[in-house]
Amino acid sequence: MLKERIITALILLPIVLWCVFGAQGSAAFMALAGTLVMVGAWEWTALMKVASPLGRGAFTALVVAGVIAMSFPALAGLRTPLFAAASVFWLIAVRMVIWYPESARWWAKGIVLLPMGLILLVPAWSGLVYLHQVSPWWLMYLFLLVWGADTGAYFTGRAIGKRKLAPAVSPGKTIEGMLGGLALTMVIMAAVGFYRELPLIRFIAFAGLSLMTVFASVLGDLVESMVKRHAGVKDSGSIFPGHGGALDRIDSLTAAAPVFALGWLLSGGF
Repeated sequence: MLKERIITALILLPIVLWCVFGAQGSAAFMALAGTLVMVGAWEWTALMKVASPLGRGAFTALVVAGVIAMSFPALAGLRTPLFAAASVFWLIAVRMVIWYPESARWWAKGIVLLPMGLILLVPAWSGLVYLHQVSPWWLMYLFLLVWGADTGAYFTGRAIGKRKLAPAVSPGKTIEGMLGGLALTMVIMAAVGFYRELPLIRFIAFAGLSLMTVFASVLGDLVESMVKRHAGVKDSGSIFPGHGGALDRIDSLTAAAPVFALGWLLSGGF
């Protein structure tokens, strides 16, 4: 398993970096993010327990239509309300996770999971693409926050993790691990903030947005874990050997991207 994970990561990393930094314009990254979201939409239908290929294809097409619509410059004004709607959903999702499995009584049904999948995937794609258009480096900063939170949590949790963060949802995650991930991301945030020479008020706003983004990334991970647990599966798919499915790779970003993008838009950037 570890060997597969390493090999897959070594193959994917150059592709991601080329799409973020090496390609001319944003078309390559838009296509990469769109592909991940499209595969993620297909995987989401399995978590919804939709068996019909027609039904699965219809939902995937609906997500693709949303992505295409948000790619038109004429609809750029919809970004802020879209990111705001996604952020409101993630606030509600806190309760979903805390109350699980009792909360499954109202969200574990197709009439809820369908719009839930849309609000997970379309704003995430739009947020990632928007940040890439602002600057590939700011997109990379978002990635570093998410990867830092995940890496710090993994190693801290293995070393000293004792208190469960959300035992009914993801028994392996601990409060100590989350705090370790938060500490690592705060180092990243401080380094970038000082490099940008932000005035004190702007630095505080930047730190606050980074902190909210990290918490959102943890929540995105927990929500996908919750839905997978209810569906009785370990991974959302198997497209990435050793890593699971597309949703397993972008679950943290589904929350972190729209939250960070909304904060960026409202603050006017850093």
